[in-house]
Amino acid sequence: MNLYTKFVVDYARLVNDARAFPLGGFPPAPRPKIPPDAPRALFFAPHPDDETIVGAMALRLLREARMNLINIAVTQGSKRERQAERLAELKNACNYIGYGLQTTGPNGLEKVTAPTRQDEPQLWAGMVKVIADILAKHRPRVILFPHERDWNETHIGVHYLVMDALKQMPASLECFLIETEFWGAMDDPNLMVEVSAEDLADLITATTFHVDEVKRNPYHLLLPAWMMDNVRRGAELVGGQGGAAPDFTFAALYRLREWAQNRVANVLTGGKFLSKTQNAGELFP
Repeated sequence: MNLYTKFVVDYARLVNDARAFPLGGFPPAPRPKIPPDAPRALFFAPHPDDETIVGAMALRLLREARMNLINIAVTQGSKRERQAERLAELKNACNYIGYGLQTTGPNGLEKVTAPTRQDEPQLWAGMVKVIADILAKHRPRVILFPHERDWNETHIGVHYLVMDALKQMPASLECFLIETEFWGAMDDPNLMVEVSAEDLADLITATTFHVDEVKRNPYHLLLPAWMMDNVRRGAELVGGQGGAAPDFTFAALYRLREWAQNRVANVLTGGKFLSKTQNAGELFP
């Protein structure tokens, strides 16, 4: 057999075999001791499960930088009959991975979209205040949220919701912005973060606690392939055209900037590769 045929057949077999693996129910993963006064990182998740799907950097901030990582559940999904169940699944996922959790209301926010921002300013203003209050409460060092072209209407809505809330903050609030991608790839990521096999396994395991979602679409099993493709894309999108690819197997792509004096500022000259041997806290002096 052609060696590449065997490679592809074995890969497909592994993914198919993993469909029979258990969903949820695992004991919590090991976690570091976080000091009470640790800087805070807020992950503004459009839906329950985003905190683990695109959470590679969040997990490294928790485990390496010893930041107090809090998942902000902006919505609890669009299906009202599933919102309570999705919150329960989210609590289990966060308990496994070690994130804190804060909701934005009994059922989360709804209609978090760019059209709502344009057509229903009063409703939008109320949601912006919810996010602004969370920012004022936690005074985060880092925030993670989707980029403005992440295709899904709620992902895009959360981007503008966070940006509008930041504009209401006093000038004294300074923090780093890490924009994430999932549904829509960024044209201009400037940070490629290597993901260790151990961290990726924990992110996949945490995602399985969203039981009904992964039963509907077992996307958790495709996270390794996606993160491998990120290495291909990031080698040149982050490193520059024609650049050599780093010796990463898995990676996630982000856009790192800073919020200071009520505006966005660049903090990197060119792109940066963050290997698994480096401490993620080095990015935030």
